[in-house]
Amino acid sequence: MKIGIVGSGAMGSGIAQVLATAGNQVLLYDSNPIAVEKAGQNLEAQFQKLAEKGKLIYEEAETYFDNIRLSDQLSELKDSELIIEAIIEDLEIKKELFQKLENLVSENCILTTNTSSLSVASIASACQKPERVIGIHFFNPAPLMSLVEIIPAVQTDKDLVSKTKNLVESWKKLPVIAKDTPGFIVNRVARPFYGEAIRILEEGIADCATIDFAMTSLGGFKMGPFQLMDFIGHDVNYRVTESVFKEFFYDPKFKPSFTQKRLFEAGFFGKKSGRGFYDYSPNAEQPKPNENLELLESIFKRILVMLMNEAADAYFLNIASAEDIDLAMTKGVNYPKGLLQWADEFGLDNLEKELDRLYDYYHEDRYRCSPIIRNLVKQNKTLNHIHT
Repeated sequence: MKIGIVGSGAMGSGIAQVLATAGNQVLLYDSNPIAVEKAGQNLEAQFQKLAEKGKLIYEEAETYFDNIRLSDQLSELKDSELIIEAIIEDLEIKKELFQKLENLVSENCILTTNTSSLSVASIASACQKPERVIGIHFFNPAPLMSLVEIIPAVQTDKDLVSKTKNLVESWKKLPVIAKDTPGFIVNRVARPFYGEAIRILEEGIADCATIDFAMTSLGGFKMGPFQLMDFIGHDVNYRVTESVFKEFFYDPKFKPSFTQKRLFEAGFFGKKSGRGFYDYSPNAEQPKPNENLELLESIFKRILVMLMNEAADAYFLNIASAEDIDLAMTKGVNYPKGLLQWADEFGLDNLEKELDRLYDYYHEDRYRCSPIIRNLVKQNKTLNHIHT
């Protein structure tokens, strides 16, 4: 299949690697000739590295790299059967691009966006044939992360959903279907992992190192929230939080924090800039966590109940199927287990009580318990019956 990718940054290049490895003819386009040349060099080095590690034989690495062409001319995308847009998260810039693409490609070309939280319907509205537009959201780094969220807009042709799912599976990825709402599945459900952790920090209950230690040691998370935010970069993570909050009509559940906003404004983006919640300069002393078990358990429980509540609410509001919600969180952000499964193990009655305790203390709407949890507790049922 001839596939065009617009945007040669880390995400666009990663997607190019995935598609070329799956045997597609890929054209990686970027308006910046220096950026696209650098992307080509990085991709060649990446395939070489995989061959050196024995994950590919040298002939395969060469063949896959040869499947990728580079260009700084938009017109070269004209023969594409599918286009994946992976540019800056700016709605107006994306809409302008989609208008140009539609005038360039054939009537049968599928137009997709890799947006992580913007409205696919808004992007599609820029096209005369919006029914051929759909969201295909990869996770970074695309070659390593198996999850892909598929997001049909209200205008999307129904047959395009199954066609896109088959394509994603042919790329050896795991597709989940999400409703076109802010953050889709992962960037919606994961918000409390960051937001509640920052709230605990702001209240002075514990420092970053202790909160991170609680989530990794007790929860089995690969990285704590502050480590992960610093790794993702506050230029990315804060912008997504701000976008989701605004798009959800300022629902307090998704309210950004001034603590992270100030880091973003100062240019302290995390590992990439040398400073974020942690100091990454060569001789910086890393803080030690408080290992008081009672404190660690209270931190872990508070963040976990907020995550489980958000996952349950996403199911309640038909954002995705229960299976896809759990799959999205384990494969998209490497959670140790699905949050709906975790909620059943925790006990829905315990989850309801803990959320009510937080709400009684704070009287803030962010702690409201999802109606589905209350309903299932009344019926003495679990979320597991949803799966079966």
